[in-house]
Amino acid sequence: MEFKIIKSAILGNKTQKLLAFFTIFLASMLVSSMLNITLGIGDKLAKELRNYGSNIIVLPRGESLNFDIGTDEFKPLRNEVYLDEAYISSIKNIFWRNNIVSFAPFLEGKAMSKDRVEFDIMGTYFDKKIALEDEDFFTGVKTLYPFWKVEGDWIEDDSTNSVLIGEGLAKERELKLYDTITINEKILKINGIVYESENADRKVIMSLKLANELLNKSGKISWIEVSALTIPEDDLSVKARRNVDALNAIEHDKWYCSAYVGSIAYQIEEEYKDASAKVLMKTSEGESQIVKKIQSLMGIVSILALIAASIGISSLMASEIHRRKKEIGLLKALGADNLSIYLLFLFESLIVAFFAGITGALFGYAVSMLMAFLIFSHSVAISWIIMPITISFALLIAVIGSLMPIKNVINLLPAEVLYERK
Repeated sequence: MEFKIIKSAILGNKTQKLLAFFTIFLASMLVSSMLNITLGIGDKLAKELRNYGSNIIVLPRGESLNFDIGTDEFKPLRNEVYLDEAYISSIKNIFWRNNIVSFAPFLEGKAMSKDRVEFDIMGTYFDKKIALEDEDFFTGVKTLYPFWKVEGDWIEDDSTNSVLIGEGLAKERELKLYDTITINEKILKINGIVYESENADRKVIMSLKLANELLNKSGKISWIEVSALTIPEDDLSVKARRNVDALNAIEHDKWYCSAYVGSIAYQIEEEYKDASAKVLMKTSEGESQIVKKIQSLMGIVSILALIAASIGISSLMASEIHRRKKEIGLLKALGADNLSIYLLFLFESLIVAFFAGITGALFGYAVSMLMAFLIFSHSVAISWIIMPITISFALLIAVIGSLMPIKNVINLLPAEVLYERK
């Protein structure tokens, strides 16, 4: 009997049910699209942020030993210790190897021109092929710093007769494209001028092989900059950053097996001989704050959608109860209690909400893809976990929206509504 009443109610007042359907549908579509963007755009956003440089720096273990004297930072072993280039591939041997987007080694030093003018030189990889066990990985400043603009041509990684120079050095020394400079009695051609590079603005940039030769540091590097995809910082990662040894076994396993920037740096230290990996906190914290703010915004929008939709359902439910007050009075006269009558109306709303939630989730996927492409210029994958979440959200709207009009059912007296007495 209850099924017949529910079926008759749904089919009997199609306008009210359609309005309820569209109210929940729109809220579900909004929540579905927000969740899909939040879950899917996190990695995309992280990849975009990785275009702005490194978030981990790998130093020789002695180089990382420093202390402050007054307002100055004192590094007693600066330029005294180096990393071995031979171990550089170990960066891609860690647990989170696939999260390492790019890295580049650097060797810095000073060298003299033929007229005894000192140059700051910097050797690095440009687009170097690193042979790994199961793949060839291409890395260097081209991928680490894609915002570098080069007037002229990039140079090959093994080139020993051509260089790039920073924009500041070009202006300071009045050097032009394709001029030649002599460093340590070696004539070098300027193949390109680098713009928008703060750390290389007044330097001669060359292949690591050439820098090793000019500085007489064969197989040595000063530091490595690493760009890694990470997840936002939380209480666990902050605790680990302060003291890894303070983590208990469960916390340590969770932290170690999560793509925090600190855990990735820790694993690099484990793999790279005599290296100390440090997190560039300004970069990492900036990324975490951006992702968290986007997620918070999505959460606020979802809560507002829940409130607005619940108010709409409440209004429609109150109207439906008023329209069917004689039916309610008759059910009470036949012995039905208030809870049973209320559950009939609730089940009607839940059935409508269930189908509205499914439809809203499907349309939400499409909307999220469109929004991601228009705003972030990226597509997002479909996260199927959002489907049950969205359906649950739709059912929650129906439950909350149906709670407020319950007093209208309780206050109805059979004699008043059946005989139209006031």
